[in-house]
Amino acid sequence: MKLRNVLGAAVGTVGATALANRVLRSRAEEFDPFLAGDQGTYRWRGFDVTYAELGDPADEDMLLFHGISAASSNHEFHRVVERLADEYHVIAPDLHGFGHSDRPPLLYSASLYATFVEDAIEDLSDEAPIVVASSLTGAHAAAAARGADVSSLVLICPTDSSLGGRQVWLRALFRSPVIGEGLFNLLASKASIRYFNADHGYADPANITDEVVDYEWLTAHQPGARFAPASFVSGFLDPDEPLEETLGDVDAPVLLVWGRDSDITPLDRGREVAERADTGLVVFDRAKLLPHVEHPEQFVDVISEEVAVMQ
Repeated sequence: MKLRNVLGAAVGTVGATALANRVLRSRAEEFDPFLAGDQGTYRWRGFDVTYAELGDPADEDMLLFHGISAASSNHEFHRVVERLADEYHVIAPDLHGFGHSDRPPLLYSASLYATFVEDAIEDLSDEAPIVVASSLTGAHAAAAARGADVSSLVLICPTDSSLGGRQVWLRALFRSPVIGEGLFNLLASKASIRYFNADHGYADPANITDEVVDYEWLTAHQPGARFAPASFVSGFLDPDEPLEETLGDVDAPVLLVWGRDSDITPLDRGREVAERADTGLVVFDRAKLLPHVEHPEQFVDVISEEVAVMQ
C-alpha cells in the first residue's frame, strides 16, 4: 500500500506539473520586440538570429551583446540604445536561444556563443566595430575579439564563471520535457525574476519596472526557452580559460565597466582582471550587474569619452 501511495503521489505530481506547464504556455502569447528601430534577421548556421538596428549606417558601428540568464534578450539595452544611436550605428542581436531568435534544442556551449559573436562581428558590421558585451557574454566576446577585428571592446561586469563546474545531470534535468520545464518555469516566474533583479541585478529595486518584468516573463516562456539556460545553470556556458588570459590576447583596447555593489561578479575581481590584462576600468556607484540600466546617461557618456580616448 505504501509503495502504491508513493507511486500515486508521483504520478499525480507529474500530472499536475504537466498541466501547469500547459497553462503557462497558453499564457505566453507572441510578443513584440522591446527595442525600437528596424528589426532584422541574420541567418547563422541554419538558425535565424534577430537584431534591432538603430542610428545612421554612416556612423561607426557598435554591436551590443546581452548577458545570459533565464530571461535574457537584447531588451537589456533598452535604456541606452537610442542614446547610443545618436552617435553610433547600433546593432543589438538576440543571442540564439533567447528573445526573438530561434531556440533550437541544442547543447549550448561557450565555444558556440564565442563563435557566434565572432561571426556576427564580421557579418553584421562593415568595418571594425565597437563591441559592448555584458556579464558571461563578455567572456565570449573577449574570445571572439581574438579572431575578429574590433576597434574597441567594452565589457560590463564580465565573468568567466557562472554557477560552478559543469554538471551533466543538471543540464539533462532542465532539458527534460515535463519536470525540467516545470523547474524552469519556477526559475523564470515573475517572483523569481523580481528576486534575482533586486538581489543581484539592481542596486535600487525601484528601477525594476513592471514592463521589464512582464517582458522577461514572456521571453522566458516561449517555446524552447529552457534549452540555452539549461546549459547556463549547469556550467556549460563557462569558458575554459580565465578572462584575464583571454583579454591578454586581444589586440584592441579594452574597457571594463563595473557596478561597485556587484556581488555575483565583485569589484575586486574587476580590479584583478583589469590589472592582469592591463585594461581600463570604470566603476559606477549605486550599481550592481546592470550599471548601463541604472545609470544610462552616465554609461553613454563613458562610452563616448573613454572609447574615444582608447581609439
